[in-house]
Amino acid sequence: MAASEEVPFPDYLSHCGEPDKSCKDFIMQQTMMRVKDPMKSLDFYTRILGMRLLNRLDFPEMKFSLYFLGYENAEDIPTDKDERHSWTFSRKATIELTHNWGSETDPNVTYHNGNTDPRGFGHIGISVPDVYKACERFEALGVEFVKKPDGGKMKGLAFIKDPDGYWIEVLSPGNKI
Repeated sequence: MAASEEVPFPDYLSHCGEPDKSCKDFIMQQTMMRVKDPMKSLDFYTRILGMRLLNRLDFPEMKFSLYFLGYENAEDIPTDKDERHSWTFSRKATIELTHNWGSETDPNVTYHNGNTDPRGFGHIGISVPDVYKACERFEALGVEFVKKPDGGKMKGLAFIKDPDGYWIEVLSPGNKI
């Protein structure tokens, strides 16, 4: 079969192993992205995307900070520092923004988003109730689009950029793509 031919779904399943029982309580906990200016990124992920800052960890000796964000209710976030630490690392699908101190004022600092050569990391994705309404809001807020919901061949999903140029897919669970 040529590489460009579609392989029927059941053939893919034959390459998947049954998860070991010891992995039962594993979760996809975080995706880390380096950011140049944490204030711009925090504004984007909280005000634009509606996430909450769950925790911040500073490492003065190594001159960097970590910001953990996710879709959580404010009243569920512990106020006790130790409890918040454990709670943060028990959340599913968080974003870890890593800021190397001083990068925000260094004109030579840029981060590769993975969507230009050499390609690698592609994007994160968020699920919204209505892609079109979300994108109307994003457009009104001045968010840069890579692809609008009706652009390109795949309809009903969009791609936007964060302040560092990372792509974010915006989709609705009920939309078939």
